[in-house]
Amino acid sequence: MSAISTPARTTDLPAVAVNFPLLSNDAGWRCQGSLWSTLHEVCELLHIATPANSNTEDALFQHVRYKAGQRIHTIGQHFENLYIVNSGFLKTVLIDEYGNEQVLSFPMKADLLGIDAIYTQRHASETVALSDCDVILVPYKTFSALGRTYVELEQAMFSAMSRELVREQAMISMLSALSAEAKVARFLTNLGERFGQLGYSSKVFNLRMTRHEIGSYLGLTLETVSRTLSAFNELGLITVDQRQIGIIDPVSLKALRRLPPAKSRNKVSKIVSEKMSEKVSALVAKNLLPQWTPELASALN
Repeated sequence: MSAISTPARTTDLPAVAVNFPLLSNDAGWRCQGSLWSTLHEVCELLHIATPANSNTEDALFQHVRYKAGQRIHTIGQHFENLYIVNSGFLKTVLIDEYGNEQVLSFPMKADLLGIDAIYTQRHASETVALSDCDVILVPYKTFSALGRTYVELEQAMFSAMSRELVREQAMISMLSALSAEAKVARFLTNLGERFGQLGYSSKVFNLRMTRHEIGSYLGLTLETVSRTLSAFNELGLITVDQRQIGIIDPVSLKALRRLPPAKSRNKVSKIVSEKMSEKVSALVAKNLLPQWTPELASALN
């Protein structure tokens, strides 16, 4: 992707890119200059094949940056663009007449947004940035014109849209079939796998969303999410440090159906602590860790 050091003039861009809507300051903030992606770069990001014989100047797609808390689109907004997440983390939500939010998804890099508006030409949900984000705008008129030129591109884009729908259906199935504890466990392992696919660590990552937002997504209360995370930590399945999660035993998390009773958890927690103590003692015996003494404690403090 190429950055242009000075703001691009519309006369310097292909004709198909001239029709990009101008966004207000409330909608997002631009890079210094402008950042644009070619059709090939957009296809790469979506993991779909670039049309054979396509020209790099067939279309340029504009990037827009959003700060955490800004809305990419709102409920009822007229449909003009599809959106592809290039970087950052977001949430899509429904809002009822009383202002209550229902979180539908947590989009991240390479996710395609806005397909819910194709049918009615109005967005049925709202997308909000959870962190600073870079989003690529794909005007639907441009996509339709390119689809008429390159039939394989239209089919590939429909495949990408179908992928998003399949993911949502899998989520609905999970919510209807699993216990509260299993929902949280599956959420963590799925999120870790997504991070791994993006080239990040699948075992240690930060939660960009709040416990309340996780609960809204999974159909659970804030208290249930917090209590379940604490229980997983006690059992040695994960580590929790504020928003940082460490996945210790992904296999057990995936297989988990329900948490054992509190008394059993305490026994397991004690066994885990004893095993950790044994490992530390073995490392001390091999001089791989220093022996704990009052002098060492004082030095560390």
